[in-house]
Amino acid sequence: MIGNDGLTPAVKKETDAALNAHGLIKIRVLGDDRAQREAMFQELAEQLNAAPIQHIGKLLVLWRPQPEKSERAQDEDRMPGPRDFKVLKYSKRGGQRPEVKTLRVLGNQRLTPGGQVRRAKKPKQKSIKKGRQT
Repeated sequence: MIGNDGLTPAVKKETDAALNAHGLIKIRVLGDDRAQREAMFQELAEQLNAAPIQHIGKLLVLWRPQPEKSERAQDEDRMPGPRDFKVLKYSKRGGQRPEVKTLRVLGNQRLTPGGQVRRAKKPKQKSIKKGRQT
């Protein structure tokens, strides 16, 4: 929202942040002067390298392609999410169809060869004293 103070550096900064986050934004202008709103619209589009999409009344619409997210580097230490596995359980009698079960395995779990869900084993902690002896 652009207030009566007009296009301040704080408004430009917030508009840039909103374009980075969303790509397509709507801006409401409180001033009544249409020529001034049109000038603000063009100035914002030029300074922020955005495309002016629409100007209807006191509402301005800007678009800019979102930058590639570099947050993957921050999220690399996250554990994997839940996964769904289909497990076939064969009958002891040979002529019957195998039973299909869907199991959800969380990030800290594993699926055993027998089709059971177990918690993942934690790495064994080595004592400091034993590490110094070698």
